[in-house]
Amino acid sequence: MTKNWHSLSIEEVLQKLKSSKSGLTIEEVKNRIKTYGYNKLEEMQKETPIQLFISQFKNAMIFLLIAAAIISFAIGDKTDAIAISIIIVLNAVIGFVNEYKAEKSLEALKSMTAPEARVIRDNSEIKILARELVPGDIILLEAGDKVPADSRILESATLEIDESALTGESVPVKKTTKEVPQNAPIAERTCMAYMSTVVTSGRGKAIVTDTGMTTEIGKIAEMVQMSEEGKTPLQIKLDQLSKYLGGAAIIISIIVFGVGFFFKGMPLETMFLASISLAVAAVPEGLPAVVTIALAIGMQKMAKRKAIIRKLPAVETLGCATVICSDKTGTLTQNKMTVQKIQTFSDFNGSDGEKLLLQIGALCNDATLDGDTILGDPTEGAILVEAKKHGIEKQELNRKYPRIGELTFDSKRKRMTTIHSGYRSPKLAYTKGAPESVLEVCNYIYENGKVVSLEDYKKKEILKLNETWAHNALRVLAMAYRELPSEMEINPEFLEVEKIEVDLVFVGLLAMKDPVREEVKDSIKLCKRAGIKIVMITGDSKPTAVAIAKELLMLSEDNKKVLTGAELDKISDKELENIVEDVGVYARTSPEHKMKIVTALQSKKEVVAMTGDGVNDAPALKRADIGVAMGITGTEVSKESSDMVLADDNFATMVSAIEEGRGIYDNIKKFLRFQLSTNIAAILIVFIGILFGWLPLSPMQILWINVIMDGPPALSLSKEPYHDTMNRPPRDPKEKVLTKDLLSFILGVGVLMFLGTILVYAYYIGINDNFEESSKYASTMAFTTFVMFQMFNVFNCKSEKDSVFKVGVFSNKTLIYAVLGAISMQVAVVYIPFLQVFFKTVALSLTDWILVLVVSLSVLVVVEVVKGIRNIYSTNPKH
Repeated sequence: MTKNWHSLSIEEVLQKLKSSKSGLTIEEVKNRIKTYGYNKLEEMQKETPIQLFISQFKNAMIFLLIAAAIISFAIGDKTDAIAISIIIVLNAVIGFVNEYKAEKSLEALKSMTAPEARVIRDNSEIKILARELVPGDIILLEAGDKVPADSRILESATLEIDESALTGESVPVKKTTKEVPQNAPIAERTCMAYMSTVVTSGRGKAIVTDTGMTTEIGKIAEMVQMSEEGKTPLQIKLDQLSKYLGGAAIIISIIVFGVGFFFKGMPLETMFLASISLAVAAVPEGLPAVVTIALAIGMQKMAKRKAIIRKLPAVETLGCATVICSDKTGTLTQNKMTVQKIQTFSDFNGSDGEKLLLQIGALCNDATLDGDTILGDPTEGAILVEAKKHGIEKQELNRKYPRIGELTFDSKRKRMTTIHSGYRSPKLAYTKGAPESVLEVCNYIYENGKVVSLEDYKKKEILKLNETWAHNALRVLAMAYRELPSEMEINPEFLEVEKIEVDLVFVGLLAMKDPVREEVKDSIKLCKRAGIKIVMITGDSKPTAVAIAKELLMLSEDNKKVLTGAELDKISDKELENIVEDVGVYARTSPEHKMKIVTALQSKKEVVAMTGDGVNDAPALKRADIGVAMGITGTEVSKESSDMVLADDNFATMVSAIEEGRGIYDNIKKFLRFQLSTNIAAILIVFIGILFGWLPLSPMQILWINVIMDGPPALSLSKEPYHDTMNRPPRDPKEKVLTKDLLSFILGVGVLMFLGTILVYAYYIGINDNFEESSKYASTMAFTTFVMFQMFNVFNCKSEKDSVFKVGVFSNKTLIYAVLGAISMQVAVVYIPFLQVFFKTVALSLTDWILVLVVSLSVLVVVEVVKGIRNIYSTNPKH
């Protein structure tokens, strides 16, 4: 296929690609996908399931176990060799299943944020996944879109594209339909749009010329291949913690070996296996997997609640959010506009002025109606609905007054203008926008069927009416027009605002109501309870913004100030920092103001979640601690810049995500409490036992305990229902993993379990004169007591502060099944003969089990008493 599309005329490109402006047929698309493949860049090779399973053995602790198995086999101890081998495989299977499930979950979530494209097929406009594009497809481009494939421009309405991702040039390139010389470099191919570049302004239509790896960006695919998912701050901290604990475990194991073998005269093989087993059990190698699983489960829960996480660290940061900066329209409100009022200045024939106003609103409009369904912006759709009620059909108007050019909406101008040819005048400019902005460029007014001069007093009257409506939470738009000079040339690719938006004729005002989302009120109350401040940032007028804020009970004593964009422009960054914590509403702002607001809040150590949907919101979304894009109204660029996408554009969804973020972190801490307290106890049992010349737990028993620690009971804590997460202030992102409370729990419970286990062993070791018999009996009792300690301790870990009976013993069914399964396995190890051989156990009597249960239950009783005392006497807020 030719690569010189830029040097061909539109007709030649359409002919070579065997396409037309009405698009390809569905059948032709299917054939071309078979020929060209999907429109995607090759990614880094991912591990296959087999490679993932093999990688479980690439671990220093596993190498030690393999060495132990080989040595045991070499010296003739086949029982231990087989048992260790089974443990190795079991560990690998658990690790593989956990990682595979987490990987699949993350892949599924990534697919939910796949980029989309608007395309014309079979003469109808549809939205598809960008990967389904083929050469010959006709695509539509507008500000905020990421160009989905290399394309030749067919139509351009002041279309500009940022090609810095490809050329390094930071200034957006104005696009035209005219072909350029064949030897023109990429930066000068003004009739082409390239994959991964960004539409910054205007609109256009283009035909896809190349897809996937045949695109210009595909040639340098190694630069854009997906890199490995970055780790969250918590994952990094836990990796470091695992390394520290691993180093400490190895040192302790060496000491245990030295003391046991050199000072206590214990057998070399026994001490070698015991020290290796202790090292393996003491290293919390399950930590990274559990964190990933907890994050993946949380992300799936968020996705079900319409919050789609794009970047893993956002899950953790969500729990630290102290401020939410939210757009108003569609996020706090329903984005279901209905026209409430129309005001024109035609006293003798009001319908004449209304008709003109609605005609302007319908023509200066990019939305369409499909029956009762609005396709496009809800505000523009509401105007079309109202126009239709008055017998004004957009399709008929388009035939009568075809659009020949446009000045797209600009957040600085706050206006949109379209240019039409018509039978009354060669060229008509129709403008709609914010009343104050439209009045700026109006020198005339349509009054009583005539065009007269617009006096200052009349402007003030109009602005006063606008303010009155805005105070009633109405969104107000102004309409104006101008008959352009017949000699004025209209080049749709290069239109100058200054020459067109001048000397306009003001026609009237149109006010719309956008009801607030009812669920948002409860979400705002929940945020206040959780110590999260809500700030509204909107392009609407100050009275409208304040009216909505009052309706939602957003303004309070600590954030009752209201600032406008104009006021923001007048104050310095330092001045804003001094007052930013008192401001609850920002009105008539542009996306550029968001960056200033985020920076000021962050200077006050706030953790900021910021919403956005437009192309100009991207810098602020990137700067915010949590950038939140809109799934329905958001541009591809805003989604690409965000950490999270709200599939339903709903503020309440973001609050739910924060709740999930806090819960995920809580569950990770629960796992830490469980595993580290077990580690401490295991180390103390073996180390102190060796000092007395005992080995309370055999190597196989230690490894079995390790399987339980990293297995279902521990992992099921990641599925624990969240409790009380929104009744406390946000977590400090700099908080250490091992907090004072966590350390005291780990050490206290670890010592308690050690004392219980070692005392049971000490009691049974002297039960009869046959040391070998009493040793095996005592070891079985210590082993079973320690395992049962874990089963009760896991319930302690359900909540840091509250009683297990308050949070619910049976609230996590997965945990109940996991505990019952682990107990059943322990019973099997004690009573099944061939397992007794492997684990060096003997059958226990009913009396033995009663003692085991009484001793192991103590860990639950003691922790419950401590929690009760702390809750009664604590003067700190409840966590």
